[in-house]
Amino acid sequence: MAKKMALIATKGTLDMAYPPFILGSTAAALGWDVQIFFTFYGLQLLRKDLSDVKISPLGNPAMPMPIPMPVMVQMLPGMESMATMMMKQKMKSKGVASLEELRDLCLEADVKFVACQMTVDLFEFQKSDFIDNIEYGGAATFMKFAGESDVCLFI
Repeated sequence: MAKKMALIATKGTLDMAYPPFILGSTAAALGWDVQIFFTFYGLQLLRKDLSDVKISPLGNPAMPMPIPMPVMVQMLPGMESMATMMMKQKMKSKGVASLEELRDLCLEADVKFVACQMTVDLFEFQKSDFIDNIEYGGAATFMKFAGESDVCLFI
C-alpha cells in the first residue's frame, strides 16, 4: 500500500507557493498518494494566471537582500514587484523550476488538488478563475484523506 501525504496550502505568496508543489511532486515521484488542500490565500495557486503571485520584502526578515534595506524603503510602491523580479531571476539562474512548471508536474503525477469550497464562496471566486483538473470540497472532504495519511503538513 502506498504512503499518503496530505498538504494544506494556506498562503499565496511566491515564497510560500513552492513548498506544497515541491513536496507534492517529490512524494508523487516516490509513488506516494498526495493531496493538497488549497484554502484561503493558498487558492491563488490554483488560478489560471500565476503572474500576480509576488513576494513581499516587508515583514520578511529572513529574506536575503543584496543590500540591507530599511523598513521604510520596503514599504515604497514598486518594492514588492522589484523583490519578486529579483527572486524570479535568482531562481531562474539557479535552475529552479517555475511555479507553473511545478504545478503542471504535480498534475501530471496525479497529485490531487482540492480547492476549499468555503473559501471559493467567501472570496466570490468563479470556477472559471481556476485551472482544470481540480476538485472542490470542504474541510470534511479533506480530513478523511488527512486522517489516513502518513505525513500531514500545514504550509
